[in-house]
Amino acid sequence: MSNSEGARSNPLRTASEASDGNTVLLSTCVQPPRSEEKVTVYFINRDGQKITTLGAKGDSLLDLVVNQNLDINGFGACEGTLACSTCHVILDQKVYDQLGPITDEENDMLDLAFGLTDTSRLGCQVCLSRDLEGITVRVPDGVNDMRRSDDAGPTL
Repeated sequence: MSNSEGARSNPLRTASEASDGNTVLLSTCVQPPRSEEKVTVYFINRDGQKITTLGAKGDSLLDLVVNQNLDINGFGACEGTLACSTCHVILDQKVYDQLGPITDEENDMLDLAFGLTDTSRLGCQVCLSRDLEGITVRVPDGVNDMRRSDDAGPTL
């Protein structure tokens, strides 16, 4: 996967910052901080249904799905700990290029995702900002939950 170089506008907390041995929610959006300013996001769910919603700047796409109780079955099973690929989303190239480089941890999980594309990201790693106003986020037709050792393929 390639990605444009440049300054990351929404850096994410990495596992190396966890010095106390506790689980770190790697989906935590460090910048920009969560605010009351809203960003419109359009999700295309697994059934092809378009869902329009508003999310707070600073929230991740995973936060948005959970907080708004969006109709996307199985999304975010590990709650943003980078232990599965169930929040896999597909973005337009322009949006993908705005996000900055993928961490090794995210890339490892994406390698296991169902329907991987060149513009795939994990929703727990995409943080809302003003620059993402009006984005369309596509959810793949299936999901691999890599937390389950008996998962042999997509769960539809």
